[in-house]
Amino acid sequence: MKLSLVGAGPGDEELITLKAVRLIGEAEVILYDALANSALLKYASKQAEVIYVGKRLGRHSVSQEEINRIILQNCLADKHVLRLKGGDPIVFGRGFEEKDYVEAFGIPTEIVPGITSAISAPTSAGVPVTKRGVSESFWVLTGHTKEKELPKDMYLAAKSNATIVVLMGLSKLAEICAIFSNEGKGDLPVAIIEKGTHVDERVLIGTVSTIVSMNSTERLKNPAVLVFGEVVNCRQSDWLDEVERERLIAMK
Repeated sequence: MKLSLVGAGPGDEELITLKAVRLIGEAEVILYDALANSALLKYASKQAEVIYVGKRLGRHSVSQEEINRIILQNCLADKHVLRLKGGDPIVFGRGFEEKDYVEAFGIPTEIVPGITSAISAPTSAGVPVTKRGVSESFWVLTGHTKEKELPKDMYLAAKSNATIVVLMGLSKLAEICAIFSNEGKGDLPVAIIEKGTHVDERVLIGTVSTIVSMNSTERLKNPAVLVFGEVVNCRQSDWLDEVERERLIAMK
């Protein structure tokens, strides 16, 4: 009887830890979400029960209460349950909510960190979240709170010179840009990174004042990471050309 909360990484199936792979193979029940690459399920035992519990903004297929119930029911049946979450299970992943819930019933839990898209998606797109002389710090914010609103820290972030990374914020892009614009940052570089680290990753580069209209044409979709900051200008064309060649080869 145990719950393992495991980070599946940002999407590229190779960006997962050895410990995560081992636990996937040991689990008797696996619940995986919409952002976890289903290719990772190849490491699961053939006897394991695999349950999809994906949730996306505006399209929740399974409620958090139902997920908690499934986890608890199987743990109480003396099974090793593994919750496979995209990125890191704690970074806006509700991992601690699930941990606290089952531990209230005396069930042991463990957390296996995962590579978060907050860093890996920008890196994959050629955007460093920090670079000496450009940005010495970065903030990571959610694009919507439990009440479906922007976090109040977004207003503080817009005043900062740090790199600002926003997860799950594409639907509120116009609102976020308005906050930055009100701080006189209309020329601040912005990147939208769709499906970061995947072979079909797409990247759109603009500024606070242009990115909304640009995306109305390009129509990048979730899952997406937003990056605000001068580091966006560090993206090198020669590096990108090589990455693009590799991805085109991989997609053939």
